[in-house]
Formats: sequence, structure tokens, C-alpha cells
Amino acid sequence: MTMASVAELGLARMAAALAAGEISSVEATTAVLDRIEASQSTLNAFRIVRRDEALAEAAAADRKLAAGERAPLLGVPFAIKDDTDLAGTPTAFGCGGDLPVKTEDAESVRRLRAAGVVIVGKTNTCELGQYPFTDGKAFGHTRNPWAAEHTPGGSSGGSAAAVAAGLVPAALGSDGAGSVRIPAAWNNLVGIKPQRGRISTWPLPEAFYGLTVNGPLARTVEDAALLLDAASGPHPGDLHTPPATRVSDAVGRDPGRLRIALSLRIPFTATKTALDREVEAKVHGIAGALRRLGHEVVIADVPYGVLIGATFLPRSMAGIHEVMGRMPGVVVDPRTAHNATVGRLLGPALFAARKAEPLLRNRIGRMFDDFDIVLAPTTATPPPDVHALDGIGNWATDEVITAACPYTWPWNILGWPSVNIPAGFTAAGLPVGAQLMGPADAEPLLVSVAAQLESKLKWYEHRPTAWWERPAA
Repeated sequence: MTMASVAELGLARMAAALAAGEISSVEATTAVLDRIEASQSTLNAFRIVRRDEALAEAAAADRKLAAGERAPLLGVPFAIKDDTDLAGTPTAFGCGGDLPVKTEDAESVRRLRAAGVVIVGKTNTCELGQYPFTDGKAFGHTRNPWAAEHTPGGSSGGSAAAVAAGLVPAALGSDGAGSVRIPAAWNNLVGIKPQRGRISTWPLPEAFYGLTVNGPLARTVEDAALLLDAASGPHPGDLHTPPATRVSDAVGRDPGRLRIALSLRIPFTATKTALDREVEAKVHGIAGALRRLGHEVVIADVPYGVLIGATFLPRSMAGIHEVMGRMPGVVVDPRTAHNATVGRLLGPALFAARKAEPLLRNRIGRMFDDFDIVLAPTTATPPPDVHALDGIGNWATDEVITAACPYTWPWNILGWPSVNIPAGFTAAGLPVGAQLMGPADAEPLLVSVAAQLESKLKWYEHRPTAWWERPAA
């Protein structure tokens, strides 16, 4: 196979091709590494590329395949986000500084290795995952494969850009306020924010005081579900251990006729926000597709209330302070240092913020007495300019990010699952998305509905033009 044909393979198809002997892991991994190298000066999706280590892992996978061994993702080249520990590399989390090399894999990486993946590298993320952008002084700007002058989103923007550009068939991201779903929306991808604890965050018992979970980014629902199953499972030290489930079994399964709430109301924000008309039209388009599939879609807003906003800030800012405390010698932007200081000051409010979570789940959860799932925009706008956060202060930064992305963060407070699905493109050719949101442990239902939509809309057939393969000017 050529480099281009390898790029066309998704996760499931590549795993099948490897198992059938249509391609070797060394060939597939070499093609992936070459595409990453060709794109790095322009797309800038990766912080660390492991050519020698990945090729050695691929050769070992080929020996296992030749011996008849099988695993769900044996020999498949794969990428993880640089907030996740990988033995032999630092976890920079978008920051600068001389950071120590990790000696052990995170639990999610351990499980993915057990499934057989070959880890080609770690993808870029903004500093400590704070923004729906992916840029920083330590590595520059990661760009959107669909439009070079626009952000791919964040904070899992490197992972999303790598998948959308066909550099890797799928990648792992993390989502603390939308950081999987937002870049999925802005890159025409499926992105799953699973139930809290579905994928272990160990060596952290929980991440960002329960806000952040790990989740897959892929071009199809099948691939995202396969990756979620491969990465899922608890570590004995986890604080959150939901009942085991296998979401791949829900792909292609009829969910039955559902009652779906279409909620366009923006949750509580402290700055000016508005839903872009093109994004609104695309979300209505998804609602229309759901109706054609036989579902009942009714306009009904989620009763977020003001309290939910008050509980987010202490957890997110205290999380920034806590993460920086575990990274001696880290070099960060003044905005990050300021947020860490705010987090230290808000520490005493953490207890009240966590105590409010069950009350919020109970109140918002009553919506699911009348509806099976919720459909909402993933973002309020198409992807902004890649330089939109350059050289501005904290308040201006908050205004930019809130105006673009006010919809995703409440489900992080609740800890419930949500799936971004591609909703189409603006007149300018920019991807946007919609999210399917459910109550606790609803991943199988959400995946079955997403797969139903995918069978009709076939969003995976749309690919960006490979501008990133040209040398940088």
C-alpha cells in the first residue's frame, strides 16, 4: 500500500488489514511516520515523534501477527495526547521547561498497548488543557487540516488534526470542558466524552477534580467505539468506576424510536455569547435527519441554571493550580500562571462545588424522565482564526473562548457521556458539529444513534485537501 492508501484506512479497517496480512505493521507505521514528518512544519500536530521506538514496536507486532497472535489493534499506529504519561517521554501538557521523563505508562496507555497499538508519538495541546485552541510558546500553533488559518480547536487539537489529516487512523484525547468534542466538531470527526471513570486517568485517581476524562477521536463511529472499548477499564486506585460496558456492540444496533430534546439555549456564561446562524442551521439539519430516522425531536432546553456555572470555576482553576504543583520547573504563559493563582485562592470553594454535583445531577437528570437523549450544538461558532488568542490578556481570552465554546462544559460537571457528530460545513467550508448528550452510562445508546446518523450522512467521505504536505513558506 502507498502512504496515501494507508491514510485512507480507519482504525478497524487497518486492524483487519494487518490481521489479514495485507500490510505489515512496519509498513503502516513507516507510512504514518513519513506523513507526520512531511506535515510537521505546517500542520504541527505532534509534540513528540517516536520513530525509532515506534518502528521497533511495529516489528515486534509483526512477529506476533506472523505467529498467529491476535489483539483488537495489534500493529496499528496510534497517537496519544501530551497530557498522558508515556514511559520514556516527558508529559509537557503544552508547557515549556525541562520536564522529567516518565518511567511508567498511564493506565489508558497500558490498556492500549495490551490491545496492540504502536505509539508513534504524542500530540500537541495547549497549556494545561485550558483553551479550545492548540497553541503555545513551547511549540507554536497547530493548524486545522480543513483551513490552515483556523484553529483545530483544543485542547485535544493535535490529536484531532492528526486524525482529520489522515496522519493516524485514530487518537486519544481528553475532555475537561469539551476538549475532545470541540476539536472533533471543528475537524469533521466523531469524538466521545465518556462517562467519568470509563477510561482510567491513573496515575491520577481523578483529573481536574472530576472534570476531565479521556476519550477517542476518529473519523467513524465504529472506530471511536473500538478505541473506547480498547482503552476502557479501571485501575484499583480510581475514584470513579462505572459499570463495565462494551460500546462497539451498539454500532449498527437499532436504538428504537427515541424522544430527543433539541436544546439550543447557551448555559450560564459571564461574557457575551450567541449561536452562529450557520451552526444553528446545521444542528437543525441533524434534528431533521433524526426525524427522518423515525425519532421524535422536540425543542426543549436543558435546565442548567446559574449554580452549575458557579461550580465549574473552582474545580477547573484549582485543577490548574494542582497540575502546576506537580510540574516543578515548568514554564508557562502569564495567563496560565494567573489562573493557577486564582485556583489557589478558590481552593476553599472546592468542597461546596463538589457537594453541589449530586444536586445538579438530580435536577438536570429529571429531563430524562421525558427524553431519552439531548441534541445540542457542540460549539457556538465555526473554528476561529488560529491566532485569535495571540498577545491578549486573561479577560479577553475568556471572552474569545466563551463566545466560541459555551455548550460543552456542563456535562463535565455532571460526569455524563456526550458524543460529537459532524454536522456539516459552513459556506466557507469550515466543519461544525452537534453533540448527543445522555445520562449516566448512556454511551451505548449515544453510539447507536450516532451510527444511525452516520449511515445516512456518511460524513467520513469528506476529507480535507492535503495542503500540509507542501513545504512551509
